[in-house]
Amino acid sequence: MPQNPSGPAPADPADAARTLPSPPGITASVPLLEPPGWAVAQRELFDLLDHSWRRFARDYTGEDGGLNYRNELTSRDGADDFYEVFFNWPQLYLLGGADDLLEAAEHHWEGVTRQLTELGMLKDEYERGYDWFHQGESLLLLYFLSMAAPERWSERALRFAELYTDPAHGNYDPGHRIIRGPHNGSDPEREGLFDGDAYPWLPQEAETYGYPLDWLLSPGSPTPDLAHDPRLGEEMRRRIGSGDTAVNLAAAGLVLNAWILSGEERYREWITAYVGAWRERAAANGGIIPDNVGVDGQVGSQLDGRWYGAHYGWSWPHGWFTIGPAALIAAMAAATATGDEGFLDMVRPTLDAVIANGKNMTSAESDTSQRSRWTAVLGEDVDTPTLHVPMRHSDRGWHDYNPVLAAVPTALWHHSAQDADRIRLERLREASGYDWRTVRSFRTKEEAGHEEPWLAFLDGDNPDYPERILAAAQAQIRHRLARMDQYRDLDVPEADIHVWQQSNPVVTEALVQLTWGAPQVLYNGGLQQARVRYYDARARRPGLPPQVAALVTRIDPEATTVELVNLDPQAARTVVVQAGACAEHTIRSVRHTACADSSWIGGMYDYGHGEPTVTEAVASVDGPWLTVELPASSRVRLELDLVLRTRTPSYRTPFDPAGRG
Repeated sequence: MPQNPSGPAPADPADAARTLPSPPGITASVPLLEPPGWAVAQRELFDLLDHSWRRFARDYTGEDGGLNYRNELTSRDGADDFYEVFFNWPQLYLLGGADDLLEAAEHHWEGVTRQLTELGMLKDEYERGYDWFHQGESLLLLYFLSMAAPERWSERALRFAELYTDPAHGNYDPGHRIIRGPHNGSDPEREGLFDGDAYPWLPQEAETYGYPLDWLLSPGSPTPDLAHDPRLGEEMRRRIGSGDTAVNLAAAGLVLNAWILSGEERYREWITAYVGAWRERAAANGGIIPDNVGVDGQVGSQLDGRWYGAHYGWSWPHGWFTIGPAALIAAMAAATATGDEGFLDMVRPTLDAVIANGKNMTSAESDTSQRSRWTAVLGEDVDTPTLHVPMRHSDRGWHDYNPVLAAVPTALWHHSAQDADRIRLERLREASGYDWRTVRSFRTKEEAGHEEPWLAFLDGDNPDYPERILAAAQAQIRHRLARMDQYRDLDVPEADIHVWQQSNPVVTEALVQLTWGAPQVLYNGGLQQARVRYYDARARRPGLPPQVAALVTRIDPEATTVELVNLDPQAARTVVVQAGACAEHTIRSVRHTACADSSWIGGMYDYGHGEPTVTEAVASVDGPWLTVELPASSRVRLELDLVLRTRTPSYRTPFDPAGRG
């Protein structure tokens, strides 16, 4: 086991380049005569994104990197809303965004952290105490910064992970293998779920989501005032203000990030123990993940035996929408750290139970608590009968029916590459009343939601998807630029701090799918998945080089297919293709297109050109990296034979000495 798999690069990159062997390489030889529309659109999107993040930084942030905000934060909520604004900025850098974008993202993390510390939300740069549904959102920025610049971010990332792996910080009980409370973080004095006498639950929120502990009041009982409502006061504090809850599983992402950075065995041991305990609880509950564990380590001990009812659990407020991603984040973290893919079975039975309880109906017929979301996602098909599955479970059984959230089954299949997980997606498509090939221009909070048309593209059934999703991304950026203009001078009140997220013009889902062959990161604390990533060999940095476009058209392990195009008519580019988000896969060999015959150019006085003769060649690789030389105006199709998860995940780059091999 490497002890520091993400250690610093050599002090002199030029010297390192002279002394280190290069990854196996090929040279593209197929001429680029008519650039494909997707390649041109992809590079145009990079250009628009570069303009957009600079405008946002200019108009919405101060010189110190913090957001323009002059008010207070009066509850425990809000820290995530500051970090979320920038969550995908270093992700864009990793994709191939501007050289100075990484520095800008780091600057904004520092500025926001100072700002939130002054607002009383953080202690030692970390959330004082809040739930992991929101903490996971905050930490995406840290995870991408760790991937992009591990030498600068490892100290913080490991220090934050220690809050959970070291019981001395008060968050983790190793005896019962639980996180001690649903609100947790850097301040052990912040206990329970709220300050004061009652949970700050607004009537409009109660109308949408109901109340926690709704069974405490018998049907027909008069609704007490909020300050004396047992569902929001002392009973809530006593029953669900302590003990573990399923959304805490997302903390495994923080510890996995520390393990990738350091290789230290104790992080893997913590993931194995903590996620393993939840795996056992799910198995004992008929395969369905319970949402609560009392301080005594027993499921339901504080809820009169109920396996449901915790804070951000099955009953309130969002159910599977919060539990599903957290459970999959943890299952994939455990599978990654241990090599035991059986951890994924912590998620599969619950996912299948949710689907099995589905019904065919229209959105108007459902009891969804997220109607506005589906109006945007489904567009004109919002009134089309389709499979709706329950998001929540309480004393009244399964309820809160919504169309299937494709993010969890898609991420599960992408990780496992198992036929059964792919078949599940195919059955979901068959059960859908709407056309999975349809691409709509919307941007959810998760900056995801286009999994269905992407999957149809990978099936060979949606050939226009690349250009259509790139056009949709352009539309979202331009929409957000207009929104930025509208709210630029707003003195943001506390109630409207989501305006920054709603105005963030950086959109990355299309680029993640098309270039990395991956779904967007699971938003509530996941680490990025990818079949392939790229490095600019000449700039010695992550991401596609300028004027190079990439398209992953197939992601079967034995035949992951990537097209690379160099649109530059003058300059050659060199791309290092990496297998996996963290070089965890092995490229056994590559079959690639070639054109050795230059007769297509024709004679000096010909009026046109001939058709290039394209053949194929095969090269052995047997490593995580492949160097591809792209002469000016050239293209190549790579068919990579991959073996998944053969290597210890690492944030090292192909330019680091210890990263070779």
